[in-house]
Parts: sequence; C-alpha cells; structure tokens
Amino acid sequence: MTFAATVLTLYPDMFPGPLGTSLAGRALGEGKWSLDAVNIRDFATDKHSTVDGTPAGGGAGMVLRADVLAAAIDSVSSGAPILAMTPRGAPLTQARVRALAHGPGVTILCGRFEGFDERIFEGRQVEEVSIGDYILSGGEMGALVLLDACIRLLPGVMGAASSGVDESFEGGMLEYPQYTRPVEWEGRTIPQVLRSGDHARISGWRKSMAETDTRLRRPDLWERHIGARVQSPSGARQKKDE
Repeated sequence: MTFAATVLTLYPDMFPGPLGTSLAGRALGEGKWSLDAVNIRDFATDKHSTVDGTPAGGGAGMVLRADVLAAAIDSVSSGAPILAMTPRGAPLTQARVRALAHGPGVTILCGRFEGFDERIFEGRQVEEVSIGDYILSGGEMGALVLLDACIRLLPGVMGAASSGVDESFEGGMLEYPQYTRPVEWEGRTIPQVLRSGDHARISGWRKSMAETDTRLRRPDLWERHIGARVQSPSGARQKKDE
C-alpha cells in the first residue's frame, strides 16, 4: 500500500521541495509514497479568490477562513488523518510519526497569516500538530518535517531494516554517540570499547551513554523515561527508589 500524502497549502510550488531528493525522492520515484499539493486558493468563491478575513473582535493580521478550508479538505477527504501545522498544536513525537507511517497516509493543512478559524478543528476533526516552540512564516516547513519523518520509516526506504529502530526518541531516550574512521583525529580517539569486538560490552556502553546523554541534555525525556520504568504491572506509579 502506498503512503499517500496530501498537502493543502497556499504555496503548492514548495512541494516536494527537499522531499524530491535523497531517500524520500527515490522512494517517491519508486512509488513507495505519493504526494498531492493542493492550492487552498482554488476553493475561494469570490472573484478575488479571498481565503482570509480580519480577526473577529479585532486585532492585527488575517485569519484563514473556515468555509474555504473546509471546501479544500472535503475535496480530498480519503479517510487519512487530517493534521494542521500550528504552534498551538500538540508536540510531534516519534511515536506519533511511527503511527502515521503505519497508516494509509496523511492530509496536512498548512497555515499562514494569523492562523486558522478555530471552527475548522471541530468542524472537520482536524488534529493540531506543532514541530517546536517557535514561529515560522507558514505551515509548509512543518509539513516537510512531518512527511520526512514518516517517509523514512516506510518499508524499503532506509537501507537496513533496523535503521529506524536504534535512534534518538525510539526508546524514549537520545541515541548514543557515534564514531567512524579514522581511529584518531586531532588527538581524539574512538573509545576503546567500540574497537574491542566485544558486542556485549559495546551494547552496555551504548546503553550507558544513551542514559547519560539523555539525563544531561534532555532532563524532560529522562524524567519520562524513569517514570515509564517505575510503572507497576497494574499501572500504578512506584517510588523511584524501589
């Protein structure tokens, strides 16, 4: 089954963009996923192709109209999840990416201006998603990020079947440090354990480094990881020192 991506945007020429190169581009050419970039402006009903309006209650900027957005969504409705890229959305996680990649595809709504008329989220069951705590000019860059994260997990896209498993966020932690040739560079050497050939020691070192880096660099992830580890079979949280 082909992963079908539909992007609703005011700037369809931004797609496939970087998704037309490297792994994603090759997979697109091989038919492992498909892309349809739809211009929201095509669903405006007046002679000026108006897609936005002034904010109700006053304020700066313009807001994308619910009626135009709904017409665009209805034109491509396929049963796939409908996501809107917005800083007000839930943070995108690797778990959500993996769930989307295992599905039939996704429809992504890209915002501009001051965002969306709030009524579109309930009116069309649109899921709000954010890729981080910062503001972009529009949702297109977020859509590219989300699609890239999904496409690389599709069967046959990455070279090794295990490539997508042993990575940051897959196990709730950051990935361990990586090294390659030369063994010595500017007086810095690859850790001896990685040159030992002892796979049990290497595995233990990688686990330890992943835990250390996660604890120091992302204490939020570490707290969630520890919390998950101390859940009892019944789901009740146990004390950390038990």
